Amino acid sequence: MTSPHDRGSLSAFPIGRRRLLAGASAGALGLGLAPFGRAFAQAKRFDGQSLNLMIIQPHVVAGRYLAEAWEKLTGGKVNVTAVPYDQLQAKATLDVQSGTNNFDVIDYWYTGVGALANDGIIVDVTDRIERDKAEIQPDDYLRSIYDPYTLADGKRWGLPYDGDSHLLFYNTEIFGRHGLKAPTTWDEYLERSKAITEAEKANGIYGAAVLGGKAPIIIGASYTNRLAGFGGRYLKEDGSSALDESAAVEAAKALKDAAPSALPTPLETRFEEGLPAFLSGKVAMIEFWSDLGVYAQDPKGSKIVDKWDAVRIPVGGSNKTSRLALNSGFAFAISSGSEKQEHAWEFIKFATSAKTGLGLLLTTGSGIDPDRTSTLNAPEYKQFAPKVQTALAGALENGLPWPNGPESPQLMQVLADELALILADQKAPEEAIAAAHEQWTAIIGS
Repeated sequence: MTSPHDRGSLSAFPIGRRRLLAGASAGALGLGLAPFGRAFAQAKRFDGQSLNLMIIQPHVVAGRYLAEAWEKLTGGKVNVTAVPYDQLQAKATLDVQSGTNNFDVIDYWYTGVGALANDGIIVDVTDRIERDKAEIQPDDYLRSIYDPYTLADGKRWGLPYDGDSHLLFYNTEIFGRHGLKAPTTWDEYLERSKAITEAEKANGIYGAAVLGGKAPIIIGASYTNRLAGFGGRYLKEDGSSALDESAAVEAAKALKDAAPSALPTPLETRFEEGLPAFLSGKVAMIEFWSDLGVYAQDPKGSKIVDKWDAVRIPVGGSNKTSRLALNSGFAFAISSGSEKQEHAWEFIKFATSAKTGLGLLLTTGSGIDPDRTSTLNAPEYKQFAPKVQTALAGALENGLPWPNGPESPQLMQVLADELALILADQKAPEEAIAAAHEQWTAIIGS
C-alpha cells in the first residue's frame, strides 16, 4: 500500500475518521471487565510475557482497552503501536519481508486479506479455528462479515473484531423545519437534499455532505452505498467484474446527481470536513459509519444532541431491499514473522471474543461496530445505541462486501480514480464505469 500522497493509498488524509471522532473521549476508558470464559480463566498465565500489536490510529482507544484487559486477566503485556490507515498493510509487509519481525499481531482492513495472505505476511489459522471453535463460536459472526474478513484462497487468515458499515444519519431539526421525513430511496434523498440546500444555503446549511475525497475508503464508500442501494455487486459468482451491470452505472449517476446540492465541494470533502459540518448542524444528511451515533449524542463535540436519527441506506431503481455496504472493517491476524504465534493466537481469541467485543462496543471512543449476532442484538448495546442498533439489525446481516482478493487494492484505486473524474465533470458516469470495468477485467484476468 502506498503513501497518502500516492494514488494507491488506502486513505489520503492525515486524520482518521475515528481519531477525529474520539477526541475528548479517548481519555475516558472504562474497562467494565466481565469474565471471559474458561479459556481465559488461568490466572496470570502470561505473566512476564509480552506481545507486539500493530493497530490503526483510529483504534488507539480499542488497543489500550485490549492491552489493559489482557494484562488484568493474564498478566501479559501488549505493546500497542498505532499506524495510519494508509501505512497499515505496507508496514506489516515490510516488517516481515525485511526480517525485522517486530510484530506478533497485526490489524488489517479486510479488503487486504488476500494480498497479505498471498505475500506470506499473515498465518493461515484455518486449523486453529477448527480446533478452538468452541471458544471462538464462528457461527456467531454475522455471515456477511465472517467470510469477507477472513477467507482467501479457501483458507482463514484472521478473526474479525470491527464490523464497519454505513448508515444514513440525518438532522431531525432541519428536516422538521421543512416538514420532511427520512428518505427511503435515493430519489427521495436527492429531493430532500435539493430542497434544504435551496432554502438554507444562504445560512450556510446544506442538504447533505457527500464524502468524495479521492481515496478508495472515502469516495469508494459513497459509491458502494449507492451500489448496494441499487442492488448491485462488485464481483460475479465466477470472480469477474460486475461493473458491467446496470446497477453499477445507476450508482455512479446517483453519486454525480448528489454533488450539486451537497456541502461544497464533494471532491474535497473527507472525514474531517464532513463530520464537523454534520455535528455542528451545518448539513442535514451524511452517510457514515454506525459509531457516529455515539458521538452525535456527546455534548463535548456535538451540537446536535437529540436532534438526529439514523436509517438504513436508501434503495434505488427496481431494488426494494435495503442492503448495507461493508465500508471498511478490521480483523486481527498472526504475523508470519512472529516467534510467539500460539501466544498471539490466544490474544486474538480473547480480543475478538463476544464478551470483549461487547465491552468495546460500550466504550465511547473505541471506534468499534458490531460483527457478531450476539453483540448486535445484546440488550446492553440496544440501550447504549438504540437508534443505531435498530437501523443495523436485520440489514447488516446481508451487507455488501468489497473485493478482498490479492488484487483488491488495485481494483478499488482504479474505481476511485474513475469516480473522481465523474465528480470533476470530466467523464460521464457511463464512460467512467465502462473504463473501470475494462481495467478490472484486465487486472482480474492477469
